Amino acid sequence: MTLIKSISGIRGTIGGQVGDNLTPIDAVKFASAYGTWIKQQRNKENYRVVVGRDARISGEMIQSLVMNTLVGLGIHVIDLGLSTTPTVEVAVPLEHADGGIILTASHNPKQWNALKLLNAKGEFLNAAEGQKILDIADSDAMDFADVDSLGKITVNDAYIDIHIDEVLKLQYVNAKAIADCNFKVVVDGVNSTGGIAIPRLLERLGVEAVELYCEPNGHFPHNPEPLKEHLTDLSEMVVKEHADFGIVVDPDVDRLAFMDETGEMFGEEYTLVACADYVLSQEKGNTVSNMSSSRALRDVTEKHGATYQASAVGEVNVVEMMKQNKAIIGGEGNGGIIYPELHYGRDSLVGVALFLSLLAEKKMNVSALRASYPSYFMSKKKIQLTPSLDVDGILKAMEAKYANEDITTIDGVKIDFAENWVHLRKSNTEPIIRIYTEAKSQEIADNLANKIISEIKEIANI
Repeated sequence: MTLIKSISGIRGTIGGQVGDNLTPIDAVKFASAYGTWIKQQRNKENYRVVVGRDARISGEMIQSLVMNTLVGLGIHVIDLGLSTTPTVEVAVPLEHADGGIILTASHNPKQWNALKLLNAKGEFLNAAEGQKILDIADSDAMDFADVDSLGKITVNDAYIDIHIDEVLKLQYVNAKAIADCNFKVVVDGVNSTGGIAIPRLLERLGVEAVELYCEPNGHFPHNPEPLKEHLTDLSEMVVKEHADFGIVVDPDVDRLAFMDETGEMFGEEYTLVACADYVLSQEKGNTVSNMSSSRALRDVTEKHGATYQASAVGEVNVVEMMKQNKAIIGGEGNGGIIYPELHYGRDSLVGVALFLSLLAEKKMNVSALRASYPSYFMSKKKIQLTPSLDVDGILKAMEAKYANEDITTIDGVKIDFAENWVHLRKSNTEPIIRIYTEAKSQEIADNLANKIISEIKEIANI
């Protein structure tokens, strides 16, 4: 059980000791620090913050604590209730709010929750902004409102529909062509808010949705990370229903993966590849993903005569590089699509609409579409951290060991070999070292990952 404070937000397990877990006191403390930071940004009469949550069992409790803390600071709250991360991101600028908070621990199991913090643009805070909030929390320098200056809570449960409206307005979302195809799709909403948003979007696009685990009760029926080994029920349902493909999202709906008509994974790395292929076929422009993402995006981008660049891991880093390079689409290889035409945040609703538009245009099934892209295979492994492990020392030792290779150290250590690569980094969201590899076959990728893990264990004496 732990409490993790990072640029990805304040994340921890429910219950336990104050300061070691995400207890009610910790939720109030960090909401207070965030609200104080909001008020420091501009001197004005009224402040507004949008708050939404996924369907986690602890969500209602944490949301009530967070909202009423903001009220105590004199901040007005727009309560979206059950929502998605991208929906809150869309709502912040539409509401002319000063910021937003999403209460979700993304793909973490049900005992976790988190405060994910947004600025006035509806984008995640950068490292410097996040550090200021941590400093405020440590200083206890919060000044609460008097009784006549308390904030108010306004409920607005229409924002998932408003979000869908904004997606359907996008130039390259071809709703008519999608409807004409009469697609049938199975949706695994992992019993969270994707079970509300994705079927509703599909209905608006004229797609038949077969719902699997779409009851937003927070009881995740399987590990909520959208990986192949967790999705046997979806695979079986796609085949049983003779569906065109399957869709799975994580609990807060910013990660998106597809399953082809045979029940095989399309590959979460290829969610971004396919969506980028479609957008680049309509408009020439650059792309960005993080350095743990597949080389396939680079290949597809260059096929369209555009430029690809890799950022450090973390959505805020991808967004920063997208802005610098005027990228028209980007994201992360974990199934996160960032399409700036709508907003700078990972958005599964946008991803679904772009993917369906691509299928409608190409008139091919999903397995054939996957076969049309460069074929890479990834291995994603991890080493659990203990207090005795010197992570920085381990990474330095690995950097030295492979000094003759193409090394990048802006985020952990990435070693680019001629035919494959490995990326080692400490996670922002879990107490682990991540080891990602990519190669031209699964066997080579797995063997490379196992070799690197053995070398790390030898260095660390574990």
